[in-house]
Amino acid sequence: MSAAIDWDAANAEALDILVRYLQIDTTNPPGNEAKAARFLGAILEAEGIETEYIEIAPGREALIARLRGDGSKRAFMLANHTDVVPVEEAQWDVPPFGGVIENDAVYGRGAIDMKGFGTMQLVTLLALKRSGAELKRDVVYAALPDEEAGSALGMKWICENRPDVIDVEFELNEGSSGTERFAKQDTKLFTVATNEKFGGGVRLTVIGRPGHGSIPHRDNSAVRLMRALIKLDEWDRGLTFTDAGTEYLRRIADEGLLPSPDDPEALAAAITASPAVHAQFMNTLNITIVNAGIKQNVVPAKSEAYLDCRLLPGQSAEEWVDAIREVIDDDLVVVESTRTSEGFPAVPWDTELFHVIESVVKDQIEDAIVVPGLTIGGTDNRFLRERGIAAYGFMPALYTADELRGFHGNNEHIRIETLNQGCEMTYEITRRLCT
Repeated sequence: MSAAIDWDAANAEALDILVRYLQIDTTNPPGNEAKAARFLGAILEAEGIETEYIEIAPGREALIARLRGDGSKRAFMLANHTDVVPVEEAQWDVPPFGGVIENDAVYGRGAIDMKGFGTMQLVTLLALKRSGAELKRDVVYAALPDEEAGSALGMKWICENRPDVIDVEFELNEGSSGTERFAKQDTKLFTVATNEKFGGGVRLTVIGRPGHGSIPHRDNSAVRLMRALIKLDEWDRGLTFTDAGTEYLRRIADEGLLPSPDDPEALAAAITASPAVHAQFMNTLNITIVNAGIKQNVVPAKSEAYLDCRLLPGQSAEEWVDAIREVIDDDLVVVESTRTSEGFPAVPWDTELFHVIESVVKDQIEDAIVVPGLTIGGTDNRFLRERGIAAYGFMPALYTADELRGFHGNNEHIRIETLNQGCEMTYEITRRLCT
């Protein structure tokens, strides 16, 4: 029988750890995540928890910690990334690497993405160790670098070079969470991501004839590029329903949050009214970089644009590029893929881990709704799913819309209430799954 957890003390410890963790600048590039790995590892080592530091590149270390079970069931991994995206410090109201506590929240780059959840996972290991929990599964804690730059020096490297680390049955990482709002309605909706969209980025290039800006010109590369971009911006791609998307809609409709699939017109209107929901049912395309010209009085010879595109599972990157060419309908606009991928396999949602998550959420939060879903961005889960591991994107807490806007945004923060709830729910999910 394991000892009871003093959650007041555990939550206070989690807040202290997170504040200090946020003060470690792991902006990627360059990363320097070894500092974070050693900080987290020292906390675990002090409790006698087995730890290993894996140097992937100078200054880029992964931390792997393990609580041993009796081996009667396969291991469970709690994974997170230690790097963060750059900041525009002038746009922040507090120092982005200060770990500032203000208005019952802690502010700092990484509070949401994803040092907050990494701290919840760390506290889970500490609580399991201190309580003397009798584990049937190993619990593996993986704090990894380089996720924000594609994971070549992180989870991808671990999968290719240390397969022993990922010899697990289940994994929990970022990718989705609970939310208090859905389609402009108050709710308590928890989405467990079992798949994710994949990158289908594109570059457009136009070569024209340069000339003096004072002379009428009919071969301006910038103008031709703009015409192509306007066509793409106005392109109606409709809705695409994947198997996972259909199950997601069915469950949410059953809860009365969306019109029934039997009324496709009303359902489509509801889906498109919410950008976050709409993204789960279409290939997205956003113009993110436009380059043209060298001087104000010189007509540009070359103009180019980059498009951030996220494709639904089951889509073809090659066919996507062909479709863009067809929409633009201009042979002088060169369309090239900037990322080659054909997506990632989905993992089943009808598993022991999903049902444990569902039971914990519903036990702790009245009126909660739990559904399988899709991550509209990219995560480290994709590398495990390729290897048949049931890797879920799920941060077990109820986040506000303001908190979720912190992903790659200014004034990123996590409420202390959210941190506390996440610590307790992450622990309980792990305890039920592994004991």
